[in-house]
Amino acid sequence: MGFALSDMKLTSTAFEPHGRIPARHTGEGEDVSPPLAWEGAPAEAASFALICHDPDAPLVKSGSYGFVHWLLYGLSPDTTGLDERTELGVMGHNDFGRNGYGGPKPPAGHGTHHYYFWLLALERELNLDPGFELSNFLQKVEPHILGMNRLVGTYRID
Repeated sequence: MGFALSDMKLTSTAFEPHGRIPARHTGEGEDVSPPLAWEGAPAEAASFALICHDPDAPLVKSGSYGFVHWLLYGLSPDTTGLDERTELGVMGHNDFGRNGYGGPKPPAGHGTHHYYFWLLALERELNLDPGFELSNFLQKVEPHILGMNRLVGTYRID
């Protein structure tokens, strides 16, 4: 399928689309993952994955740009959301140098950054080990994507 938006809808009770992410979900606060929910996933989805990426970050690494805040995969097909501070799924490697969620914390005075929470519906469970980095993860999942969509939040430090 490639990377094309589908009819899935991703939402959060913590922030509106293109709204400010609350401080508790950032590196300035408690740094806990926000609650997320989704609907409209393809019926044949065998697993889900989630990526949080900041394309506004001034970082180029391994040919990609931006900053990876969260990579979560191996979510069962009956999952329709994640609680705040979720422990579901398998944690991938973020650009903070660790596995799991790392909240927004752009450089002071750098302006508003946009945080893309991408939900991927996959046609199969890939049984990947913890700690995959985004580029390797995308190579593994791209042939298996049934649908995807995003929720964008913002954050800035003045």
